[in-house]
Amino acid sequence: MTTPTPTGVVDLAAVDPKPPLPPFTEATARQKVQAAEDAWNSRDPERVALAYTPDSEWRNHDQFFTGRTAIVNFLRAKWQKEQGYRLRKSLWAFTDNRIAVRFEYEWHDHTGQWFRSYGNEMWEFAENGLMQRRFASINDVVIGKEDRRII
Repeated sequence: MTTPTPTGVVDLAAVDPKPPLPPFTEATARQKVQAAEDAWNSRDPERVALAYTPDSEWRNHDQFFTGRTAIVNFLRAKWQKEQGYRLRKSLWAFTDNRIAVRFEYEWHDHTGQWFRSYGNEMWEFAENGLMQRRFASINDVVIGKEDRRII
């Protein structure tokens, strides 16, 4: 549960922790990456949003927004457009409370045109294991259905 303090700031100590917690080891960083891949492949915006702090900051392509409500709204629109979405993430690097990942995902639009999207994400975590910042750089490439690799 997230309870704002009298100043309106969310008390992260009152939020249930989401292990593994920082500081990360290689093993726990890989666990975070796999958990993120699993959640995103569920295409359940509410499930995905629970991995982020209530005031999480995002950049995705050219969009900047803050907070779980914005995350849910963004993901609903994303998966309405990006049909048949399948994602793979891999650990690139990690430090105490930060993880960098490489990813690719495939999807098709309403016309049936397939795309592969490549990118990098920089993640920063709060002490309770929730992601407080997610910055993604993504490039989309048109592919043929026969060129799909993620099925």
